[in-house]
Amino acid sequence: MTIAFYVPRDSGALALGAEKVAKSLQTEIDKRNLDARIVRNGSRGMYWLEPMVEVETPNGRIAYGPVKASDVASLLDSGMAEGAVHPLWLGLTDHQPYLAKQTRLTFARCGITDPVSLEDYRAHDGLKGLENALKLTPAEIVAQVTESGLRGRGGAGFPTGIKWKTVLETGGPQKYIVCNADEGDSGTFADRMIMEGDPFVLIEGMAIAGIAVGATKGYIYTRSEYPHAIAVMNEALDVARKGGVLGPSVLGSSYAFDIEVRVGAGAYVCGEETALLESLEGRRGIVRAKPPLPAHKGLFGKPTVINNVISLASVPVILDKGAPFYKDFGMGRSRGTIPLQIAGNVKYGGLFEAAFGLTLGEIVDDIGGGTASGRPVKAVQVGGPLGAYFPRELFDTPFDYEAFAAKDGLIGHAGLVVFDDSVDMLKQARFAMEFCAVESCGKCTPCRIGSTRGVEVVDRISANIEPEKQIEVLTDLCNTMKFGSLCALGGFTPYPVMSALTHFPEDFRPTPIAVAAE
Repeated sequence: MTIAFYVPRDSGALALGAEKVAKSLQTEIDKRNLDARIVRNGSRGMYWLEPMVEVETPNGRIAYGPVKASDVASLLDSGMAEGAVHPLWLGLTDHQPYLAKQTRLTFARCGITDPVSLEDYRAHDGLKGLENALKLTPAEIVAQVTESGLRGRGGAGFPTGIKWKTVLETGGPQKYIVCNADEGDSGTFADRMIMEGDPFVLIEGMAIAGIAVGATKGYIYTRSEYPHAIAVMNEALDVARKGGVLGPSVLGSSYAFDIEVRVGAGAYVCGEETALLESLEGRRGIVRAKPPLPAHKGLFGKPTVINNVISLASVPVILDKGAPFYKDFGMGRSRGTIPLQIAGNVKYGGLFEAAFGLTLGEIVDDIGGGTASGRPVKAVQVGGPLGAYFPRELFDTPFDYEAFAAKDGLIGHAGLVVFDDSVDMLKQARFAMEFCAVESCGKCTPCRIGSTRGVEVVDRISANIEPEKQIEVLTDLCNTMKFGSLCALGGFTPYPVMSALTHFPEDFRPTPIAVAAE
């Protein structure tokens, strides 16, 4: 029986030496004349254990990690092919506490299947959602998505079903599905993991969306910083076309749908849907005024659904298991699961998919294991570089759209960056303003000018120049940006600044430098 070894091709694992491990393993297989094959899977999301190598055994997959190329020979010598114990032995992969505690719906196959094997995808319940969708009318598909309670996972949290219904009911000879894969927030990697580890679930979700609203063409807009994701997506698209999933007849139906990958030039603001459309049309990424909404007049002036990768990748399980199944997870108006991306100064950084409702403290302390430095946690930034900083006093906040909004925060793309007590929150506030100044598209004054003035004001506070007066100016400036900016870049920049000022005021009042007496 052929032995199956699994070595991730995920960017995170590659950055830690997975390619060298795979080559070393193949060399040893050839040298020992082993009847074995190497499957380049996605990551399971436990990045502190990468590169994590797995072997298929009669009892299930056994994991070893983190593995270096120099470890491969000793692993095989000790019986890794049979799952034998070794200093790097982790046991059954599915029994790892970090994985066992999760509710994996969207990421059910990530790290398990060969990402570009359609046969493997089908063997793990792939395409069932699309097959069910083909038995329904477009309106019935939209009703299922609406009933599920799925909201935009890219940050805005807008109900997906309502967006689809608007496009369905908008007439036009041509409609589009645009996947926003321009994942630019700090501490986020869920979109990349899906594209590299389970691209067919995104393809399936986009095909369902196309059938639901009457679109025949889809675009995946991603960033140039994701070369491995781009390569895997393009390979998977070719396989999907050859397998009849995409093309003039989706799974033999009367529906046509195809997808292209388009690569942006690296502008953060192109994560905003209208700037993304401008870039996709070949122009500079500048925010459009709304209305008209993209649902009415989007790509090339046609009705367009724009959804994030995770939103679209969540659709197949809804159409497979049913809206009530998906809706049963979560709390309040936040239904289903959310892939938490835990990063920064944290012991167990990685992706953790769970139903909405875990508290911030449970995520940081229990799942993340506290700081990697061993020092106390001072703050957690949730929602990327435009997200608020939460102190430990707010760690009882449940991970829920409305609960975070009530605390002047936002979930965003569900990225969490942990900081220990050595962080200077005044510097973090300056970074937020500087980031906005660098990334602003320049169309509106509050964002373009306000962010630059914000950096200057924070620098005066840092220099201890009339700090109380400068804090008053900074607060007023943040209000202007929040309510006067054209898009979320300028509108959300005040969140990290004001949360840092509100929860860590001591960092905004630098100690005067003592002058030595002559």
